[in-house]
Amino acid sequence: MSQRNQPNYIPALTGVRALAAYLVFISHFDYVFDGNFPHAVQRFLQEFHMGVTIFFVLSGFLITFRYYNNFHLTKDWFKQYLKNRIARIYPMYFLLTVLAFVYYYFTGDQKITHGFPSPLGLLIMHVTFVRGFFAQLWDTGIAQGWSLTVEECFYFSAPFIFLINKRIRVFFLQPALITAVGLLLVVIFRNVNFYGFFGNFTFTMVYTFLGRCFEFFVGIQLALIMLNRGTTRTNKIKYTYLGFLLMMVCVGIMSQLSIPQGWMAGLHNPFGILTNNYLLPPCIAMFFYGLLTESTVFKTILSFKFVELLGKSSYIFYLIHLGYIKDLLNDLLNWGNDLIFDFYDKHGLSFEHSPLENDVVNLVIQFVLLNAASILLFKMIEEPLNHYIRNSDLLIKAKPRTPNNDPSLIKN
Repeated sequence: MSQRNQPNYIPALTGVRALAAYLVFISHFDYVFDGNFPHAVQRFLQEFHMGVTIFFVLSGFLITFRYYNNFHLTKDWFKQYLKNRIARIYPMYFLLTVLAFVYYYFTGDQKITHGFPSPLGLLIMHVTFVRGFFAQLWDTGIAQGWSLTVEECFYFSAPFIFLINKRIRVFFLQPALITAVGLLLVVIFRNVNFYGFFGNFTFTMVYTFLGRCFEFFVGIQLALIMLNRGTTRTNKIKYTYLGFLLMMVCVGIMSQLSIPQGWMAGLHNPFGILTNNYLLPPCIAMFFYGLLTESTVFKTILSFKFVELLGKSSYIFYLIHLGYIKDLLNDLLNWGNDLIFDFYDKHGLSFEHSPLENDVVNLVIQFVLLNAASILLFKMIEEPLNHYIRNSDLLIKAKPRTPNNDPSLIKN
């Protein structure tokens, strides 16, 4: 029995992970397109950070879809739940984070520490996910790893969110209260000079779970709809296309906003926060609803086995597409560039430029190499460690392996 045949597995939503990761990739390298495209196009691509919102809505949906109807807030259930979350997120994050600080030890690259006085202390803050609460430290180490602090906060909160919803039925009051707590923390700590711990409103609303929780709740609500109604539809509206169109409208809105001084995108404008955190998530949920209930070109493409593999390895792609591994890849391409010019000189060829000097070509090459590395690391490290931890006695003794709880024992 393959993973595709498991009851709660949805191939198209695995493919969506790749789409989200690639959108984030484009947003980080939007400047490459500015020379050959109108500036408005660059600004539009700059707001493709919305891939992170896709991840958050998707997490809210998947955790709820898998656990809402069978969770029991007991000690053993919670241990098994945390064990599964650790197996999914932690091994590659821990490995790549430690390697980032090894890289810092040999290179002194300040992008890793931002001058923090204790690299070891900062490493501990990274592997415990707490650096994501500090405005001056959120983009140290693996900069994009800040979103994992947000994810981990949701993972710990989800069972309690489920419990409160089942007992009190005040669903959307919960994110309002969570966000209010975040804003209160800013009021308390914004004048405390402690590395920007909940240091300002923009940071809290953009980079912490307290500010981004609504995105997860939208995913939770979609899962509750699917659990209650299934894929039965009473209309023929193409939610996949409508949702995607509205997602792009939200991106367009953010691309028209002024970027506040010291920040990086229209997202950081107050209206950008409103658009990204509150208008965009329902559009993404609409897109997901279409993928779950319709047959469209999107669903077909996102369900391809190769796209599914890209989705499975997209977590690693997300972790390595920016930072020290990307820098090492740049060094490799610069070395290749030197070899090309040596070849020109050796054979008396007269060329002013190397193909690797074309920014778009360079970016495409890096994109391909990063995906190849991600697939290799997924197959050789992430997937085996995931299975090993799930079948280990970490936190709770593993159940005996049977075809019911380990589909790998069933021969196809």
